[in-house]
Amino acid sequence: MTKKMFLVLMASAASTLLFAESSNRSTDNSQFSTLNSQFVSDSLALEEVVVTGTRTAMDVRHLPMTVTVIDRDLLTAEHQTNVLPTVMREVPGLFVTSRSMLGYGVSGGAAGGINLRGISGGAGQLLVLIDGHPQYQGIYGHPIADSYQTMIAERVEVLRGPASMLYGSNAMGGVLNIVTRQAMVNGQRSTVNVGAGSYGTVQAEASNQVRSGKFYSTVAGQYQRSDNHRPRMGFEQYGGYLHLGYDISDHWNAYIDGNLTRFNASYPGAETSPLYNADQWITRGVVSAALENHYGRTSGALSVYSNFGRHKIDDGTADPAKPTARFFRSKDALTGVSWWQHINLPLLGRGLGGGLTLGVDYMHIYGNAYYTSKATGEILDTPNKQSGRSYRNEIAGYVDFRQDLLEWLTVDAGVRLDHHSITGTEWVPQAGIVVRPITSGEIKAMASKGFRNPTMREMYLYPPSNTDLEPERLWNYELSWHHRLGGGFTYGANIYYIKGDNMIQTMPVDGKPRNVNTGEIENWGFELEAKYPIDPHFSVRANTSYLHMKNKIIAAPVSASYLGMDYRQGKWYASLGLQYINHLYTSVGDNETTENFFLLNASVTYAATKALSLWARGENLLAQKYEINLGYPMPRATFMGGLSLNF
Repeated sequence: MTKKMFLVLMASAASTLLFAESSNRSTDNSQFSTLNSQFVSDSLALEEVVVTGTRTAMDVRHLPMTVTVIDRDLLTAEHQTNVLPTVMREVPGLFVTSRSMLGYGVSGGAAGGINLRGISGGAGQLLVLIDGHPQYQGIYGHPIADSYQTMIAERVEVLRGPASMLYGSNAMGGVLNIVTRQAMVNGQRSTVNVGAGSYGTVQAEASNQVRSGKFYSTVAGQYQRSDNHRPRMGFEQYGGYLHLGYDISDHWNAYIDGNLTRFNASYPGAETSPLYNADQWITRGVVSAALENHYGRTSGALSVYSNFGRHKIDDGTADPAKPTARFFRSKDALTGVSWWQHINLPLLGRGLGGGLTLGVDYMHIYGNAYYTSKATGEILDTPNKQSGRSYRNEIAGYVDFRQDLLEWLTVDAGVRLDHHSITGTEWVPQAGIVVRPITSGEIKAMASKGFRNPTMREMYLYPPSNTDLEPERLWNYELSWHHRLGGGFTYGANIYYIKGDNMIQTMPVDGKPRNVNTGEIENWGFELEAKYPIDPHFSVRANTSYLHMKNKIIAAPVSASYLGMDYRQGKWYASLGLQYINHLYTSVGDNETTENFFLLNASVTYAATKALSLWARGENLLAQKYEINLGYPMPRATFMGGLSLNF
């Protein structure tokens, strides 16, 4: 399939949407239109209230930033065990690196880098949250992609553009917030999902949800493994999730939860430079507790959380007869306290969630990196500037004012004062406006600052480290339009401009490599998206993005497009998705290389009984030959099949 054919297909889909929309308007009085309108109304009601753009539930139509919501139905439709493959297709401008059928891994040759508008999560510039709590590796500062399992997620909300005013460091490019599952209805529900497929891949997941009066719980566990498509590329993972909650009264509730995952991964190196015995043993976990209040004019929460990691890595060797003599090990934790309270202002209040939000965040970040002898287990010398051990603290306060001043006008302004124990104090403002010229559409304009504090690795670990590093900073300017037409057809368009400096790069200083604040970011682009539930059986959605980078980076495609179609009829559900990635940079500089490829994926589910469903999915059905990480060819067509039990 050529690029021209794909563009024709996208154009045909768009014309189909528009034709269906105009046809539906001409039959507004029909029974079908009435049923479809109810279907659309319910769908919009669920999709348009989000928590990521503000700490409290807010109608997305009153937020000046761009937020995409992927609900659990979509996350589980193709029986993916990780949320990232689905999120990458559904969010324009977002790309996730991969190297195999299953498992992202860490360290050399790893994948799972989340890139949004040319801002990379692999460098800690994009923040992953679980229920609003930061999740990243304390020493290296980046997210751990294999930790973000579908079993914990009720929905995923992606805010495109800086969110540092609310969430601080690492949210300079945006945030991906995983909202965890809660039992809302009295009774119990259990699910079991198992599958197997190409390259010895196996996946299994079980969960149970209970609601009994004021008490509710969710318990889930998962296991998966794969040999993958290259020798010495095995992956195995298991984990569990627990959420316990209690409604103290009509206005107060409390919960505790925990999530633990363990994975063992091997990587064979690039094809041109193979590695042997390159193995990883990683444990990641998070625990949290919260006390929440919900009143008519005010709501808020006090929460404590801690995410932690244990890492053991053998960097491998090019000669299998000469194994390495040491393991790299690290321990890290990020423990925090977060308080926020939202207050409606009755003299001005007109819209859902308008008013004033006040908040305070505190984080204590600990890291310890070292080597141990394989033969004796003793700790070896590590090239650190603080004997492998480092602590840092961050404390911040913020205020966010967001209000519907008129029926058609919402304003937003906020500022954060963030103090880091090493790099000092940072002011983080943002401002935006929403204009609703019609009831079904809104124009949004946003200006926001993002920043990232240097990581422990950049400041203390290995010879390029530099204790004089300052935070990275950027500004994002964005203009968007979102419109909901009759019959459920919605579309959105936005353009943005990003300008940043003080980016941390490794440069030669006095003949030696050194981390310095010298890099710049200047990106601009646009994103388009549309979806249409044509009827209760058939729906389509599409998105496309374009990115121009003054300074190119790896794993950021110039353009990406996706067309997805879902069909439900009786006991059958089927989905088909076609994605086109254009000019993906796998190497930059003097040896610049790019990749262009199509990915066609499909899945089908058959509800054999009320309790039993059978499913199958295929990925890269066009058997494309491509790479995302240079030297790591991706598998051709792969297949999985399995069954689900619900009782």
